[in-house]
Amino acid sequence: MKPQEHIPLAANVLGTIGTRCWCVQIIPQIWSNWRRKNTDGLPGLMLMLWAACGVPFGVYAIVQNFNFALKFQPQCFAGLTLIAWGQSLYYHNKWRARTATMATIAVAISFGVIEAILIVTLRGPYARGVEWPIMMVAIVASVMLAAGLIPPYFELAKRNGRVIGIDFIFLSVDWAGAFFSLMALAVQNTFDVLGGSLYLVCMTLEAGIFMSQAIWLWRTRHVRREAKRIHLTYDDYIKEHPSRKLPRNHSMETVVDVEAGHGASQVTIAVPETCVLGDEKQAPAGVIKELEKVKDELGESDESRKTTQST
Repeated sequence: MKPQEHIPLAANVLGTIGTRCWCVQIIPQIWSNWRRKNTDGLPGLMLMLWAACGVPFGVYAIVQNFNFALKFQPQCFAGLTLIAWGQSLYYHNKWRARTATMATIAVAISFGVIEAILIVTLRGPYARGVEWPIMMVAIVASVMLAAGLIPPYFELAKRNGRVIGIDFIFLSVDWAGAFFSLMALAVQNTFDVLGGSLYLVCMTLEAGIFMSQAIWLWRTRHVRREAKRIHLTYDDYIKEHPSRKLPRNHSMETVVDVEAGHGASQVTIAVPETCVLGDEKQAPAGVIKELEKVKDELGESDESRKTTQST
């Protein structure tokens, strides 16, 4: 696609909104990291990939002659993300503050040098109609952006879908920045597919993180309500009641609603009793234990009933 020769006013306005969102989106995350004094749940690999993504992203925007806002956006995005990456070195990896700061500055300088070299190298061939080098740059940027949002999903898997360490204000503003930037491309004279794919990938994967947290909140609603009733956080409550932790269903033979707060006498066991009585070795140990517990409670209730009747 040829470079943009005329930028419509709407593209400049939308691009400016998107740029402002991406200029401040990581600030809530930086503040949250500093306030909590840790970056657990916020993968350092994600931050480095996002920061590095700003290099090809910036090269592509400048060579394509996008509006100024979209040219400036990758630089700001990469710079702020590098600050958060430096925090992860200090809080999570336990680097000394001076070492983490120097490493962050060194990486930022190297990124700037690489971007400048690529712009000078690729602008000439692109002006002469050689498009495949800049196309490769856009593809690399898209892949790095998508890859940066994959590590958080491993963190979600370790915590049953719960989002830890990622600030939702940061995610919301980042999603809005991608959306307005995408709209800025849409109202230009020609829509840039590869540039738009950068924003679409970001929006889709971030929406998945929101959805994962929403599902976790729904699954733990009963435990969180009970913890709030006794003025405890969810984590503190789970420490005191480990059995109430959100379980992973390893067996299709039992259905136990731990989060609903039911006691042992209210556990529903889907395994036929004849199966357990016929061959206890084939039944899971947890099922047998629950059956024995229910049987003991029923026996105690029968004895108390007989005592009452005899009296």
